[in-house]
Amino acid sequence: MTTRRVLIFAPIFLTLVLLQSYFWVPTYEQQTRGNPERLNQYIMGSIGDASILNPILSADSASSTINGMVFEGLIDRDEQLRFRGRLATSWDVYEEAYFYINKSARVPGLQIAGPKELVAFLKNAKQNESIAPANLKESLDHISDISFIPPHKFVVTRPEKDPTAKDKKIDVNISVTAPARIKLVLDRVDQDLFQNLAHLLGSSYFKSFNAEKFLSTDHSLAKEKLAAYARELLPATAHNPILLFHLRPGVKFHDNHLFDAHDVKFTFESIMDPKNLSPRIADYEPVKAVEVVDPLTVRIVYKRLYSPAVGTWGMGILPEHLLNSRALKNEALALGKDPKTFSIRQSAFNRQPVGCGPFKFRNWKSDQYITLDRFDDYWEGPPNYKRYIYRVIPDLLTQEMEFYAGTIDSYSVQPHQVNRLQKDPKFQNFSGAAFGYTYIGYNIRRKPFDDPRVRRALGMAIDIDKIIRYVLYGQGEKITGPFVKQTDYYNHSIKPLPYDPEGALKLLEEAGWKRNQAGRLEKNGETFNFTLITNNGNDLRKAILAIAQDAWRQIGIDVRTDLLEWSVFIQERVNKADFDALILGWQMGIDPDLYQIWHSSQTNPYQLNFVGFKNTEADDLIIKIRQEYDHSRQVEYSRKLHEIIARQQPYTFLYVGKWTAVLDKRIVLKTVDDDGNMRYEMIKPTKTGNYAFHFNKWIKLAKTPLMLDEG
Repeated sequence: MTTRRVLIFAPIFLTLVLLQSYFWVPTYEQQTRGNPERLNQYIMGSIGDASILNPILSADSASSTINGMVFEGLIDRDEQLRFRGRLATSWDVYEEAYFYINKSARVPGLQIAGPKELVAFLKNAKQNESIAPANLKESLDHISDISFIPPHKFVVTRPEKDPTAKDKKIDVNISVTAPARIKLVLDRVDQDLFQNLAHLLGSSYFKSFNAEKFLSTDHSLAKEKLAAYARELLPATAHNPILLFHLRPGVKFHDNHLFDAHDVKFTFESIMDPKNLSPRIADYEPVKAVEVVDPLTVRIVYKRLYSPAVGTWGMGILPEHLLNSRALKNEALALGKDPKTFSIRQSAFNRQPVGCGPFKFRNWKSDQYITLDRFDDYWEGPPNYKRYIYRVIPDLLTQEMEFYAGTIDSYSVQPHQVNRLQKDPKFQNFSGAAFGYTYIGYNIRRKPFDDPRVRRALGMAIDIDKIIRYVLYGQGEKITGPFVKQTDYYNHSIKPLPYDPEGALKLLEEAGWKRNQAGRLEKNGETFNFTLITNNGNDLRKAILAIAQDAWRQIGIDVRTDLLEWSVFIQERVNKADFDALILGWQMGIDPDLYQIWHSSQTNPYQLNFVGFKNTEADDLIIKIRQEYDHSRQVEYSRKLHEIIARQQPYTFLYVGKWTAVLDKRIVLKTVDDDGNMRYEMIKPTKTGNYAFHFNKWIKLAKTPLMLDEG
């Protein structure tokens, strides 16, 4: 009886406590009367704490939020999602390309194909206006310099299995006598360069280059192994894209030390140092070298074509003088630790960071708050807020109560909370499409999902509007393909699949599936049945599971469903491709590189193309996208890829969810012109939905101005 009373009265008691807390907490007006500095503080509420305040080491959203305030990168994206300079004022993108002279190949119109003759031949071709085809002429036009590198010799050592002893390795010396090669400097990156030059030098010039004959070893190697080393050490052709960043002068770290090119190089080396265990290594693996040209110029050379690498230089830059080998050695000795094994990951810097962003670190009390102060010497001018406070409040209802009272200025507001708050005239609210989407994926390796007509029919049988209306409370939009909807890579000309159960049945009939007397779909005596799975603990996916199952059953498909614990779902079913169909979602970045998710080489166990999508035309476009540095061409290729994937329907693309945000109307944009005139403007999201893009201009007023400039 006592237990029953406790269970009945506990929720009532909790509600009374929360209401009392709400009325007890001083209002924003009371706070500002007692503490005028509250007007200069922005307080963010979060359910979780940061873990490590170092941009090359962090991997959680809370840490990234703080790191974004403390640190600055060379570039970021503007309101239109185009790159803009931050610590870099500008940058040049060009290429140095190389190919080995292939004496065994016959070059049309050239009797002797030695280095000097070949250079003269290429220069003459560049000046020849009558060259066809046009794409060859275009490639030649972008070549600014042609030269040759003489033959040279070098030796590399590689570990190999010892044929005389099991599980033992021996060092094999590989001697390379590299022939002369041609160096081409281009004013842009041209992924089609060698394909176009083949029209001039002969279609087999690059393909027939035999690198193996220039290699010798002090131990016998299998033919396949020697061929692999030949491809690695003497590639017939090489693209070396180059980023030349021109850095902003006079930028200071928070300790007043000047930022320069050495800090950029140090940040790269810190990421690549295996001792630091940086999760960013894969982003910078394509980098061949980072070279300091002078204190305000850094040259970054890449091993190969990889256009997503441009965006990686938005990484926050570390201060070399605080984290270099000497500083780490001194810190290790002071702590009584071994300097040889001590790394940046162990440094106290990660709880007391120093960057050159708009806010500098003040203090951090774990699981309670992190405080940052305005950096008055910030290169772009100090923010309006003097202080940024990140408060950890695990309960969302408590966050909402504190938001009402004005003790926090923003929090991770949920859709159902937005419905309440947006009706209150004291608040302004924002929403926009998220960078990602939810989908149903089909295992194309299994029948009947190998037939695109079947996959399309399954999508047409589901009422996606119903999901958006009743499951998401309207906080979602339809989506038709794999690119972020706000970017120009997304192909808006492709229409969503219609909700058309009758049309779905016609498609299934074309594929050989017909309803039997019991109303079930049947083909060659077998009924259409499969299992749809997703992870437990996600109420949205659980609801979609039920809606999809009901929709498919109505057209005669026997669908079973299963909810699995996350670790089992991922490790045993997704990673091993052991499923019929599943519900999942992708969080996407802005960059259009989709190689890991959609390329046919990524369909093996533990890879991300777990649905098994394979399409030759799509593969070609995926490679072109990740190797193309020209934005307009990337857009062209991306939209074609979007069209192919939408036509093939390896996924039923369901929706992109919406982010939501609510702010007090007293938070406005404050700007001051050169004459000292102050101006207040309404906060407006950018074209891409980023309402906090101009956060450094935000300020909270004691009262809402009667008139606000709409900007």
